[in-house]
Amino acid sequence: MITDKDLKYLKRCVELAGEALEKGDEPFGSVLVSAGGQILQEDHNRVAGGDHTQHPEFALARWAAANMTPEERSKATVYTSGEHCPMCSAAHGWVGLGRIVYASSSEQLVKWLGEMGIGPSRVRNLPIEEVIRDTQVDGPVPELAEEVHKLHKIFYGKNK
Repeated sequence: MITDKDLKYLKRCVELAGEALEKGDEPFGSVLVSAGGQILQEDHNRVAGGDHTQHPEFALARWAAANMTPEERSKATVYTSGEHCPMCSAAHGWVGLGRIVYASSSEQLVKWLGEMGIGPSRVRNLPIEEVIRDTQVDGPVPELAEEVHKLHKIFYGKNK
């Protein structure tokens, strides 16, 4: 169930995705929030330089592993503009982060890219639950998913 608090953090993720787009990068943004509701770290996509592992969810997992105890990680929530890819899902699982909340799903992204004539990624899109177990996952959020869709239209419109 998505709460008003969740929506606040997801809106920040969409803002971060917009910042990535402004910098010429794919529009993805993520926020790591403590059990107490404090934003601990945030990031956006940084793959434009050629390193396609520079996803914000992966960066947050690495930051959490270096800066949080296992108990703190298990109670934290990762909010993201787009559902984790398999790499990011695995990183999330390996470091023991808690709940994941996303604005738009991988399934939606695949559909949008297909509609724009963009071929499939080299890496299969899998739902988070097919990569990691025992993690609460919530999303997509229709009104925010449409905002994310618009960002992808802008990005791929410029980069076809």
